[in-house]
Amino acid sequence: MWIPVLNRPRLLIVGCGDVGLRVAALARGRWRVLALTSSPQRVPELRAAGITPLLGNLDDLASLRRLRALAHWLVVLAPPPTQGDSDPRSRRLATLLRGSMIGARAVYASTSGVYGDCGGALLRETRTPRPQTARARRRLDAERHWRGLGRAGAHVAILRVPGIYDAAARSPRRRLEEALPVPPADEDPYTSHIHADDLARSVLFALLRGASNRVYHVCDDSRLRLGEYLDLAARLYGLPQSPRVPLAEASALSPMRASFLRESRRLDNGRLRAELGVVLRYPDVVQGLRG
Repeated sequence: MWIPVLNRPRLLIVGCGDVGLRVAALARGRWRVLALTSSPQRVPELRAAGITPLLGNLDDLASLRRLRALAHWLVVLAPPPTQGDSDPRSRRLATLLRGSMIGARAVYASTSGVYGDCGGALLRETRTPRPQTARARRRLDAERHWRGLGRAGAHVAILRVPGIYDAAARSPRRRLEEALPVPPADEDPYTSHIHADDLARSVLFALLRGASNRVYHVCDDSRLRLGEYLDLAARLYGLPQSPRVPLAEASALSPMRASFLRESRRLDNGRLRAELGVVLRYPDVVQGLRG
């Protein structure tokens, strides 16, 4: 039976970039989708996507107060600030929503970087996080604030997400064209991936089925080293392979890129499949890079 849009429950997306737009496209049949944006210039784009825009800024508490009445279904994809070891944005929003989200459901998208370097070990969600970069420490701090909201009566699922890709703007094509280096085989780190479409679907599965304060790895079945992944992409795109450079010579790279080369881990996605029931459309990167 057709349900008028205004009678549908509201889903609020905080951080409605590329993945948020994909979540919204999947959610519109079930929810009336709202998105927080700090940019008036994005209002037409969001409206064109069938999303109701809400102007507000995560760094301005006063602009967020009306969210207390709207966050019955909540997806938080917004990143922390770019400096420091904490996430005051998550602290601010999670604290504001306490008391107004009892029984409500939320998903927070974090990063697998919270584990730090694990020497290529296969990780389950019970692994103790040991973040080794400020970026990862900010994400772990954010998880703490959203878990606090879960303890206060909301139903909050935490997703730990590795490298997001697709066959277009998020593909490794540009990296290959720029000939950015990767370590030699004996230093090549393991890395995990998830196609952006599968991430968007997993967000909604977690929103509907995730256990409260439960962590889920959102990744595909590929267990490749970084160089192997890029070599595979080079073959698919008909491009030269990335040059191999020892880690000791990686100091010229940005701190973020250097950390990706120095941290090696593999993620187990058993919970994603068994508990959330996610069937990946792109279970390996070959399918995902071909589109």
